[in-house]
Amino acid sequence: MGNLQGLKILIWRVSENEFQFRCVGGQFLTSTGEGNLISATAGSPSVNETFYVERNNTRVHFKSLSGIYVQATQDNQLRADYQGEPGWEDNAATFEMIIFANNLHGDYQLANGYGHDKAEEILMKHQRTFVTAQDFDFLSKHGINTVRIPVGWWIYQDPDPPAPFVGGSLSALDRAFLWAQVYDIKCIIDLHAGPGSQNGMEHSASRDGSVNWPQPEYISQTLDVIDFLSARYGSHPALLGIELLNEPSAGAVPVDVLISYYTKGYQIVRSHSSTAYVIICQRIGNADPLELYQANIGDSNVVVDLHYYNLFDPFFSNTSVTDNIEYLHKSREPQLQALNSANGPLIFIGEWVNEWSVVNASKMQYQMFGRAQLEVYNAASFGWAYWTLKNDEKHWDFEWNLQNNYLLLGSSSRMSPNKLYILILAYTLFLLAYSL
Repeated sequence: MGNLQGLKILIWRVSENEFQFRCVGGQFLTSTGEGNLISATAGSPSVNETFYVERNNTRVHFKSLSGIYVQATQDNQLRADYQGEPGWEDNAATFEMIIFANNLHGDYQLANGYGHDKAEEILMKHQRTFVTAQDFDFLSKHGINTVRIPVGWWIYQDPDPPAPFVGGSLSALDRAFLWAQVYDIKCIIDLHAGPGSQNGMEHSASRDGSVNWPQPEYISQTLDVIDFLSARYGSHPALLGIELLNEPSAGAVPVDVLISYYTKGYQIVRSHSSTAYVIICQRIGNADPLELYQANIGDSNVVVDLHYYNLFDPFFSNTSVTDNIEYLHKSREPQLQALNSANGPLIFIGEWVNEWSVVNASKMQYQMFGRAQLEVYNAASFGWAYWTLKNDEKHWDFEWNLQNNYLLLGSSSRMSPNKLYILILAYTLFLLAYSL
């Protein structure tokens, strides 16, 4: 059997049976080498970098588009020169496939995996039914006065976005603005996925986990998206603000590149609206929010967005109920107090959730945790947003939390009429893998 131990590749799906293979260093496997040698030397994929894949459980064959099977040589090279049909017994053209990770289930994977027609059918149904006017009525009755709506960069080319994405997100956003106006709710448009992906995660529509957004052509394209959204909604009475980019990676997006982009984005929004809030998101990872406070992005209505989760970090893995609540008061509350008094942008807890790593927590303990979070996050000068309105993981589902009394808003949202109490409507295109 073909032996290529240690070769780890990222798989790009082209069609049902056609794939391209990107190595960790970013180069693609190509069949253009001398003597039918397969090498990782192509900077971008085309015909010579596309292969058919045949699969039998965990065994696979790779075949060039010319019909020649790929085999492994004794010295661990790959060559497209296997003679005949290999079959599934042990031979040099039959490989054992081990999936190291399969954790990308975002818009790109959904649209690319289903293909255009099926993906369009699924997404159109989702957009029509997942969030409706009744949800805005529910939010209004519970004191929620703003929604943060995530969109992908391809919305500016709707109704015919580039493959594999499908249209419909712009119509969904228009409907949300209409319902928001009816129920006296404001909207924040959150650019959740930038071209090239700003964090390599599924919710930024990354194709393979790579972060390519910092490249100049992608930043320029992102500014075009901001210009489109600002021009379309800048004068809409339901618009509260535009978030320029969600969760850029601290490890992959240099702060100077991000600040330059945020400054240009602010200027674009201001060219269409003098009052819309311009929201800039803190880099996720090891980054200090003060780097944005000191950046002088713009003169007015600038907001810094922080995301607070007692999750996604080994620190929280074995914490108790008391540990989690004490962390809110001893770490996050002082940070908010310091930022609120820093004489800079407003502070926004743009994402939080009433979920944690505590095992078998009781309803009362969830209520305690939620109450503690609300006590702390209500101090944010711009307000907070819960992630998300609906989700198949019940504690991430805001409606479920309220209907089942796991999260008790009480009268807090009525006591401070100038604060924003915001729900994230992750429905235009995002998190579909979790909600279908």
